[in-house]
Amino acid sequence: MVARDPREHHLKLPAVEETLRSLKLGDIVSLTGILVTMRDRSHLRALEYLSKGQMLPFKLRGKAVYHCGPLAKYEAGRWRVLSAGPTTSLRLEGLMEKIIELLGVQVIVGKGGVGEGTRRALHGRGIYLAFPGGAGALAAKSIEEVEEVYWLDLGMAEAVWVLKVREFGPCIVAVDVKGNTLYKL
Repeated sequence: MVARDPREHHLKLPAVEETLRSLKLGDIVSLTGILVTMRDRSHLRALEYLSKGQMLPFKLRGKAVYHCGPLAKYEAGRWRVLSAGPTTSLRLEGLMEKIIELLGVQVIVGKGGVGEGTRRALHGRGIYLAFPGGAGALAAKSIEEVEEVYWLDLGMAEAVWVLKVREFGPCIVAVDVKGNTLYKL
């Protein structure tokens, strides 16, 4: 429960640990930096790579993982994201905590909260930010550039999109570094 007025923060990625620790439940955050989209199949493929001792073709450390399957159009030699709304984070439970622990993820953005395993994995090292469902067009406005796309063979929504964003939000701190959550577990 939030017992004070929320504060507004403009978080630059990569996030500084001290800054993450200053964020409290209910605070409003906008992100500037790199978001990496991941959904079910990309989580599974990433974990498969890691289990075989293979390096991922992209880095997650210092970036935010965004549970999202964007809708994009390739035109004039580049990708343009039309909509980038969040997907339900809870369905990635059992996968996300491994990604956090193995790859040092500190910031996750999604919809609807996370489960106990992910909350525990974030404790002491990272935060979960809730982005409003149905706001895909708003999210797309903050995307300055698609830096890279990986694993398009999984389909557009399941591919890994590396997105350069400016003032991506509003996001709400739904799990803080201390493991506090806005959601009842």
